Amino acid sequence: MNNNLLPIAKEGFNHIGFAFLAFVFFSIFDFEFFEFLAFVMVIFLLFVYRNPERMSPNFEAKSVVSPVDGTVLSIEEFDDSEYAYKVEINSNYFDTSLLRSPLSATIKSIDMKHGARLSKDSSLSRDLNERVEIVFEDSFKNVVKVKHMLKQSFDNIKVDLNAKQKTLQGARYGLMINGVTTIYLPQNFRINLSIGQEVNASQSLVGYFS
Repeated sequence: MNNNLLPIAKEGFNHIGFAFLAFVFFSIFDFEFFEFLAFVMVIFLLFVYRNPERMSPNFEAKSVVSPVDGTVLSIEEFDDSEYAYKVEINSNYFDTSLLRSPLSATIKSIDMKHGARLSKDSSLSRDLNERVEIVFEDSFKNVVKVKHMLKQSFDNIKVDLNAKQKTLQGARYGLMINGVTTIYLPQNFRINLSIGQEVNASQSLVGYFS
């Protein structure tokens, strides 16, 4: 994932290929309605799996950027917890699906759980939906946990990371189509976001460690 510089994410090649083959098949047999549907599907998949190249702003060493494109749903503060703040970002089909590292760090742990793809509004979604939790630790021992959870989606969460691997801020590390991302931040963090704000992966500042 990190080295994929093609305009389309490699995770979408199979889906796009099957849709294109269906378009060709229906074209040969002159099934115009299904040919049109297959063509629309090809265009839709090309849009969903787009892989834009982005120039990351030059933030300070202790900065954290958004790992996803989306809208900030909530910002919560905890009194007694390992993490002091929780930021939720909602992503949909119109947002770029690529996941990018929020900071230059070492991967402390990855916990992937396959599951359902229920609506976020379902009371069971937080327990049953497919998700992955990634814990990042920077060179100053600051720790950030990022949880990606699917909503209704036709593809799995893809993560190309391993425990103890080092990653650079803004580097691609996976893909999630239509999901919710939760960022857990420690007490020594200053948040630079507001509820309702639109954010872009690797380009929008979440905040700084003090």
